[in-house]
Amino acid sequence: MTQAPHPNQETNILGKFTSVLGLLGAALFFAGWIYRWSYFYFFQLELNTLDLPAQSFLIVPLQIFLGDGWTICKSAIAFFIAAIAIQATLWLIKIISDTVVSASQLLLSRIISATQHKRSWTAKRLKSLAEFSFGQLRSVEFLRSLVNEIVIVSWVLIVIFWLARWQGIADARRDAGQNSTLPVVALITPEEKFAVGRKLDDIFADPSKKGYRIIGDRGLFDDLRGREDNDISNPKQPRVWRLLLERSGWIYLFRELPPNAKLDELPSVLAIQESEKGHIIIRSPEVSKTSSP
Repeated sequence: MTQAPHPNQETNILGKFTSVLGLLGAALFFAGWIYRWSYFYFFQLELNTLDLPAQSFLIVPLQIFLGDGWTICKSAIAFFIAAIAIQATLWLIKIISDTVVSASQLLLSRIISATQHKRSWTAKRLKSLAEFSFGQLRSVEFLRSLVNEIVIVSWVLIVIFWLARWQGIADARRDAGQNSTLPVVALITPEEKFAVGRKLDDIFADPSKKGYRIIGDRGLFDDLRGREDNDISNPKQPRVWRLLLERSGWIYLFRELPPNAKLDELPSVLAIQESEKGHIIIRSPEVSKTSSP
């Protein structure tokens, strides 16, 4: 008849399992935060101001590591290289620490031997200090273990950081262009508190500037006026507005980058505070056929 596992063994296994889950959760949260930080930074938005739910950062890593076949291969290659780097770093640390320990032991042994039969106060203090230091060298194994763990964690965090950052920027660049997964948007809102936008009954009339003031780059405002609606009549320079985010009473819209956009070109984002009188948002996966006036 088999004996039941000892309670201490079960507690030990459960403790290790809990520790692994804690480390895994921390790594996933770190990856999700870096991904979203990189993604919204591309749209020039500060992640901490968006008030995103914490649990959402634990789901995002699925996109980072398992988004598609290439993402899976890229993650596998990155962690394989990280494993090699970890082994090489640990090997280098072992060689250096062994060399330092051996040299220290040899030096301390010579000091102890040289002061063994001397009775002066200086020799006795030097001998005591050397014996104490020689004993402390035994704790090098503990320090080496701690350093090894720091090295492993550091390399893993470095790999996670760059994978999440690259994927965040890549997804943001995709969503800012013609292959975007973000919806095309039509925002209809009362005009009393809205300084831009086309009038529904007269799309060619510019809204009045009376009653509004400006601080900053007026050119940004002038560049927006007259271009608030979608226009796909020119395939080389289409104008499409997409919905980036709705959060904490704010609506974030941006104008899609043209097909010939440069790699360092970033989209301009329009942040609109939700109106007290209400508004209408129409989402669509594609541009309507009647977008151009």
